[in-house]
Amino acid sequence: MTLHPEAETPDDETESLKRVFGLTTLVIYGVGDILGAGIYAVVGKIVGLSGSMVWISFLVAMLVAALTALSYAELGSRLPKSGGVAYFVHTAFRQEWLSMLVGWLMFCTCLVSMATLSIAFAGYLNAFLPVIPPWAIVLALFAGLTFVNFRGMQESSALNIVCTTMEVSGLIVVIFVSVAFVLGGNAPAVTNTLPDGSAIGITAILQGAALAFYAFIGFEDIVNVAEEVKNPEQNVPKAILLALSIAGVIYILVSWLATRVLTPAELSVSSAPLLDVVRRAQPNFPAVVFTIIALFAVLNTALLNFVTASRLLFGMSREGLLPAWLGKLHPARLTPYRTFLVILPIAILLALSGTLQFLAGTTATLILVMFCLVNVSLLIVKRRQPHNPGRLKIPAVIPVLALVSNLILITFASQASHLLALAFVAIGLVLIWLHKTIAGRSQLSN
Repeated sequence: MTLHPEAETPDDETESLKRVFGLTTLVIYGVGDILGAGIYAVVGKIVGLSGSMVWISFLVAMLVAALTALSYAELGSRLPKSGGVAYFVHTAFRQEWLSMLVGWLMFCTCLVSMATLSIAFAGYLNAFLPVIPPWAIVLALFAGLTFVNFRGMQESSALNIVCTTMEVSGLIVVIFVSVAFVLGGNAPAVTNTLPDGSAIGITAILQGAALAFYAFIGFEDIVNVAEEVKNPEQNVPKAILLALSIAGVIYILVSWLATRVLTPAELSVSSAPLLDVVRRAQPNFPAVVFTIIALFAVLNTALLNFVTASRLLFGMSREGLLPAWLGKLHPARLTPYRTFLVILPIAILLALSGTLQFLAGTTATLILVMFCLVNVSLLIVKRRQPHNPGRLKIPAVIPVLALVSNLILITFASQASHLLALAFVAIGLVLIWLHKTIAGRSQLSN
C-alpha cells in the first residue's frame, strides 16, 4: 500500500514527462502499491472482527474496491493527467475549496497511515526482540524516517519492482508453508464463532470488510502516473483492474490459510500475525528472515507516506492554505524540512495513543470518503462531457453502486474511526475558511 502527492502538473510541462510505463510495468507498479504493509499489519485485527470468515471480508472489500476502480478506470481514460483525486474532483465540481479539502484529507490519511504502520513495525520487531519497548521502536522508526526524508529520496520503477518482490516474497512464504501445514492434516478445527464466542453474522463480515479495505489502498495511485504511461487510455484502466485482482486473490488466499494454521483467537491478539503463522506452520523456517521481509514492507510504505505527507503540506503552504513558513526548502538538501515539525508530533501522538485497529479503520474511512467524491465526480463528468469512442466507458450504474457500497462500509467502521475522520474534515474546513477569509481581506485592502 503507497500514497502519493496529488500534485498538478502545469500544461507547459506535461509533454516533458517521459512515458516509461507499459502495461506490464504499470501492473507491477499497481500491485506494489496495493500489497505491502496492509496485509502484514491488519489481518489479525480483521480476523478478530469476522473470525474464520475473514476471507469473505477481504472478498467484499475487493468487490467494493473494484466498483470504485472501474470509476477510476473511466476517469483515468477520460482524463489521463497527473493529479488523481484532486484533479478529478476539480474537473467535476469546479470548486477550489473542495479540491483543497481533498488535498487536506489525503495529507491526514498519510499521517494516520504512518501511525498505523509504526505500530505494526513495532509489533513485528517486538515479536523477534521483545526486550525493546514499543514506544522506543516507534520513536526510533520516526527518527530514521525523518533522516531519510531530510536527505531526499528518488523513486523509480526499478526500485518499486524490487520493493514489490520483497513484499510478495513474504506472502508467498506464508502461502507455501501454510498449504504444507494444512495438507499435513495439522489444521485446527474451523468454527463459525468469533474469538469472543459469538456467532459470525453479516454485521461481523461487513465490519471486517470495512477494516480490510485498508489493505486495498493503493490502486488509485495508478492514475497519478497517467502522463508517464504509454497508451494511457487503454493501459491505465487495464492496469487498475489487473493489479486489484492480483492483490485481491493473494489477500483472500493468505487470510483463508492464516485461519487454517492459527485459530481466530490466536490471530486476533497477535502483534505480528503473519510471522506467527509462519512460525506455527514451519518452525524450522528462519524467523529472522520473515521478520526482515515484514519490517521492510512496513518501513517502505511508512517512508512513502512520510514523503507524500511532507510534499502535500509543502504544496498547501505554497497555495496559501497554511503559513508560508512551511513552504521553505532546506538550502542544501532542497527538501521541505520544516513540514516535519508539523507531521512528526501528530503522527507520534497518534501512534502512541491509538491502536492498530482504530488507526487503520480511520485511514480506510478517510479513503472511502474520497472514493465517494470520485464516484460522484464520474457521474458529473459523464453528464457534462461527451464520451470519446476510443476510451473506456462504464454504465452509470457502476459509480452509483460504488458510491452506495462505499457509504455502507463507512457505516460499519468503528465509531472512534468516524469521530477522528470527522475531526480531520472539520479542521480542513476551518483551514479553508481561514484561507478564503484572509485572501478576501487581502483583495479588499488592495
